[in-house]
Amino acid sequence: MKRLFILLLLLPLCFSAYQIQAQQLKQVPLEQPEAGLKVHKSAPKPELHLNFPNLNKIPYYHDRKQLALIQKLEKRRQYDQVLPLLDKYVHSFGIQNFYKDTHLLWRLGQLHERQGNQEKATALFRLVLKHHRTDITRVKSYYDSLDQNTKDYYVPLDYYYELVEYRKSIATFKPPKGVYLNMGNPINSPYADYGPTLSDENEVFIYTSKRNMDDFKGRSNEDLYYSKQNNGFWEEAKSFGKPINSIYNEGSACLSRDGNTLYFARCEAPDGYGNCDIYKATKQADGSWGQIQNLGAKVNSDAWDSQPSLSKSEDTLYFASDRLGGFGLSDLYFTHKNKKGEWQPAQNMGPVVNTRESEVSPFFHPKYQVLYFSSRGQLNNFGDFDIYKTYQVQGHWQEPRNIGPLVNGRGSEYYFTIDAASKNLYYARSETDDIQNLDLYSFPLPMEAHPLAVTKVEGTLKDSVTNKPLSGVISIIDLENGIEISSKYIRPDGSFEFDLIDNTNYMILIQSPDFFTIERELQLKDDTSIQLMTTMIDYNIPLVFQNIEFDQNQSTIKAEMEPVLDEVAYFLIDHPTYRLEIAGHTDGAGDPDFNLSLSQDRADAIKRYIERKVNIEDSRIDAIGYGSRKPLRAEKTEEDRRINRRVEFIVTKPKKQKL
Repeated sequence: MKRLFILLLLLPLCFSAYQIQAQQLKQVPLEQPEAGLKVHKSAPKPELHLNFPNLNKIPYYHDRKQLALIQKLEKRRQYDQVLPLLDKYVHSFGIQNFYKDTHLLWRLGQLHERQGNQEKATALFRLVLKHHRTDITRVKSYYDSLDQNTKDYYVPLDYYYELVEYRKSIATFKPPKGVYLNMGNPINSPYADYGPTLSDENEVFIYTSKRNMDDFKGRSNEDLYYSKQNNGFWEEAKSFGKPINSIYNEGSACLSRDGNTLYFARCEAPDGYGNCDIYKATKQADGSWGQIQNLGAKVNSDAWDSQPSLSKSEDTLYFASDRLGGFGLSDLYFTHKNKKGEWQPAQNMGPVVNTRESEVSPFFHPKYQVLYFSSRGQLNNFGDFDIYKTYQVQGHWQEPRNIGPLVNGRGSEYYFTIDAASKNLYYARSETDDIQNLDLYSFPLPMEAHPLAVTKVEGTLKDSVTNKPLSGVISIIDLENGIEISSKYIRPDGSFEFDLIDNTNYMILIQSPDFFTIERELQLKDDTSIQLMTTMIDYNIPLVFQNIEFDQNQSTIKAEMEPVLDEVAYFLIDHPTYRLEIAGHTDGAGDPDFNLSLSQDRADAIKRYIERKVNIEDSRIDAIGYGSRKPLRAEKTEEDRRINRRVEFIVTKPKKQKL
C-alpha cells in the first residue's frame, strides 16, 4: 500500500486585542516546516498474513498433549514458553477450530501483544470477532479501544448531505456527482431483479429476474435476462430463452471475456448435486447457446452453490456456498483449472474473507487483482449486507474494506458488478430487509470502491502548541472526475486516512467548529510535498483583519478585501448555526456623526457581500457601525489612528454543535 503523510499544524488564536488586529486571516507557509506530505511510489504493501495450512485438509485440529502442556506452562506463568507452543497450535487450526477454540485465538493475541507484536495481535483479535459464536462483549470492548485510532469514522449520510447543501453556493466545493440511480423500466420489473454482470466490452448487461410466473408451481421462476447498450442507454431486457432458461431456476451468471462461455446457477434440476449447482453453457456457431454442463462434484456440493465469478486469467472460479464445513451460514469458495483444463476440488477462501455470518456475491474485477463481495459478518458493517473489497497481494487476501456509505446504506446490498473501465457500479439494492423487493441500480464508482485506490493518504490534525488532537470533518474531492470521497470524522487521536488513485488531482477540505475551513489542492503526481496551516478561533475575542481597509471616506468593497471576506463567508456556510456580528470602527478624526454613518455603511457593505457570496439569510448577520466611540488606544500618532480604523468580526458560538 502506498502511503502519503500529512501533518496539519493548527496555531491557536489566543493573543490580546492588539495582537489580533495585526493577525490576517489567511493561511501562510511555515518558516520551518515540521512535517510534509509525501507520495512514495511503491507497490501495495502486503499486510501481515496468518497462515493456516490445514484449513482445506482437516475439519478440526486437536492435540491433547500439547494443550495440556500449554495449560501447565500458563499456570506457571512461563509465558515465553507458552507463546511459541500456542502459536504453532493455532496455526494448525482447521475450520471448526475458529468457532470451537476462539479463546485460543484471543489468548495468542494477548501473548503477542505482551511481546510488543501489536500487528499480529490485532490480526488475531479481528479473527476472534469474526468467528466467535458466544457473547464476547469484553473482547469487543477491548478491540474497540485498540481500533478507535485506526478505524474509519464515516459521517452519517444525512449529515453528509447537509454538509453538501451548505457548500452548494461555493463554486470551489461543488457537490459530488455520485448518486445511485434506479435503472428504470427497461431493466427492472415489479418483481425481484438482481445478479448483474457485464460483457467484457460493457455492451451486454446480464442479470436475474423473478418476473416469470410459473403457473404450475404457483410462484415466480428465476430466469436470466439480458439488455444491449445502444447510444449509452440500455434497451428493453429480453429473456435468454431455452435452453438456458428452463422450468428450473437460473441466475447469477458470469461471461468469459470472449463472450463464448456462460457460467450460471441452476436450481432443483434433476442432474444437480444439491439445491443449486453451477453450470456452464457454450455459444454455438449460429449465436445460440448449447452444451450445458454441470461443473461436477469437485465444484458443486449437496447444498447451495451459486454466484460464480471468473478471475482475470479465467483459470479460477469464485462462488458462494452454504455447504457444511464452512465458517458461517454461507462462505466464499474457489476452484482452479489444472493443466488439462479441468476444475479442481473447491477450497474455502479462509477466515479473513469468511466469517461466522454470510458472505455472498463474489465479483472478481476483470482487470485487477481485487475481489468484491457482500457480507454481514465483517467488522466495519453499516447495515445488513454491505459490499467489501479485498486485494490479493503475494498470493494472500488482505483484510476486506467496506466500500463506504455512499453505496452501503442501512438496507442490504447484494449481487453487483463493475464495468471494465471502473466507471460504474451496478448492484441490487433493497431499502429494507425484504430481498423480494430488489431493484438494479447504477452508481458512479466511489473512490472507496475503485480497484486503483491504493495510495494511502494519512494525516494528523493537532494543535501545535498543546499537541492535543482537534475534531472536524474531512472531505476529499476528485477534481478531474467530480467524484467526492465519503466524508469522515477526524479520529479521536486527530488522525485520518484515505485510499486514493495516483496521478490524480484532489481537493482536501477540512471543516470544524474550531477553525476556519482548510482548503488545499493535492496533486498525486510524482513525489509531492505540501504544508497545511490554519488558525483556531477564540470565540471570546473579536477577529480583526488588517487588510480590510476602505478608501478614505468610502464604503465600497475592494478586490483585495474579497479573499478575507470569502473565508468568513465559507465559515458561515460550514457552521450554519453560528451567528456573525460585523462591527465597523473609524478613528477620531473628523465629524463624529459622519464617522458613525460611514462605519455603518461599511459594515452594511460587508454584510451584503457575504450574503450574496454564500446566499444565506440576513438574520444570521448583524452589521453595526460604532464610528469612533470604541477606540483601542489613545490617538497620539498616525499609527494609533490606523489601529483604531478597523472591522471586527464577532462569531457567536452555539451552545450545542454538530461536530
